[in-house]
Amino acid sequence: MATVSGLFDRAVGSDPTRPVLTYYDDRTGERTELSGASLRNWLAKTANLLVDGEGLAPGERALVLLPPHWQTAGVLLGCWAAGLEVCTEAGVPARVAFVAATGPAGAEADERYLLGLHPLGLPLPEVPAGYLDYSAEVRGYGDRFAPVGGVPAGQEKLCERAARRAAGFGIAGRDRVLVDAAAYPDPVDWLLAPLAAGASIVLCGHLDPARLPARRAAERVTLVLPAEPVPPR
Repeated sequence: MATVSGLFDRAVGSDPTRPVLTYYDDRTGERTELSGASLRNWLAKTANLLVDGEGLAPGERALVLLPPHWQTAGVLLGCWAAGLEVCTEAGVPARVAFVAATGPAGAEADERYLLGLHPLGLPLPEVPAGYLDYSAEVRGYGDRFAPVGGVPAGQEKLCERAARRAAGFGIAGRDRVLVDAAAYPDPVDWLLAPLAAGASIVLCGHLDPARLPARRAAERVTLVLPAEPVPPR
């Protein structure tokens, strides 16, 4: 059965040093680049936090109420590696929730983690009551994760959907895909579709169109996601 972790492993391939996700924020000037090995570490730490720290089992639900961001990628991939059902809509009860410090409302969960989305992944200066600091908590967990249970069947459908979206966008293996975060908030589009094709991602938050030509050249972008995907052939 296809899993998100398998999809990620195939995308990273034999060269884990290759950049797999480069994140820009044109409002703050941030640029953060993660190799396959670095993103795998965030995946593993998050999955270990969920399984060892929270005692979650495959099939339980995680709320991920975060904008497209490199840390969001680590959280999502970690949740899927742990076999959790991921929901990105507020108001749904869950065992655990991950929310942005700028908008923590709407998370109904037994445990809630707050993310400041700092360029270096640093902890928050202070954390409101009822929340834990994700960046501070996750660092104590291991860089390797070994699943202990089965993966829900829904992951196979998720991988199939990602492959269809990749085909619709025309993403090919080894493409360097630029994604406007505001236009593609669904993680299937900005994260899983490129990975399903074996491509790497240049994810742009608060994209300034005036910077696009220079960024395409600097990052050796081969494909910019269109306003609408092309139907797969």
